[in-house]
Amino acid sequence: MASSSSSNLTFKLHPLVMLNISDHYTRVKSQSNGPCPHSNADSSAPPPPRVFGCVIGVQRGRTVEIFNSFELLFHDSTHSLDRAFLLKKQELYKKVFPNFYVLGWYSTGSDAEESDMIIHKSLMDINESPVFVLLNPSVNHTQKDLPITIFESELHIIDAIPQLIFVRSSYSIETVEAERISVDHVAHLKPSDGGSAATQLAAHLTGTHSAIKMLNSRIRVLHHYLLAMEKGDMPCENSLLRQVSSLLRRLPTIESVKFQDDFLMDYNDTLLVSYLAMFTNCSSSMNDLVDKFNTAYDRNSRRGGGRTAFI
Repeated sequence: MASSSSSNLTFKLHPLVMLNISDHYTRVKSQSNGPCPHSNADSSAPPPPRVFGCVIGVQRGRTVEIFNSFELLFHDSTHSLDRAFLLKKQELYKKVFPNFYVLGWYSTGSDAEESDMIIHKSLMDINESPVFVLLNPSVNHTQKDLPITIFESELHIIDAIPQLIFVRSSYSIETVEAERISVDHVAHLKPSDGGSAATQLAAHLTGTHSAIKMLNSRIRVLHHYLLAMEKGDMPCENSLLRQVSSLLRRLPTIESVKFQDDFLMDYNDTLLVSYLAMFTNCSSSMNDLVDKFNTAYDRNSRRGGGRTAFI
């Protein structure tokens, strides 16, 4: 295996691909009921299972951008991918993402193996130069880089015989706004064993309170600076005053009569909705109580005989 690629291609990897591969491996690992990759397993424990799938995206000139991925079926007996399943998935993804093409495949492991070249060659009829994305599921707390490696295949002359070998390629992480929001949401998720709805709400409110507190402190600093400028303690800067004036114009006019009327109307509507919700809950609780009372009273009337229900 060569150390680096000589194709001069630029690879851009989106976080969704890493999340998909990690989720695929986690599900297969949990279903196999094997030890976690970072647990203290003995040497006799079976190796962690490998997962396989395809990566899709676009290639514009010398730039290859990997947007998404999908899972594939792997036959252990023949050490090959399910071809019919691959073509079916490719056709389905082509209907949803007509501009995306199969750029290569992915798997898990610490490094590329010799048997991976067989799978790699089987995809060359779909993409003449597929890429191989490898995720290392082992946890290494000292490693600062992402456990993702992208391989290309190059034809090298080894012992006077031309052979395809894997070469490492550099890549960069590319994100869009929706992916940044999703990754931030996943990063702040609470564990299922200790993250109740109240805990998540408290964390959200704490973050909102911190943001408002920070905004208040910045406004106080700006206010003190303007007061010092008015008193002559600070030099007058027209550029700063224009920025402050532009900022104030973005704020709603909260002292106008129209704003007060609209605010009171919205406030009253909110209170009315809250009261209606409270009355609905009370009515529902009362109906449940009446149903229970009638059920209990009906049983007593059957025993005592002849008495009608209370309600």
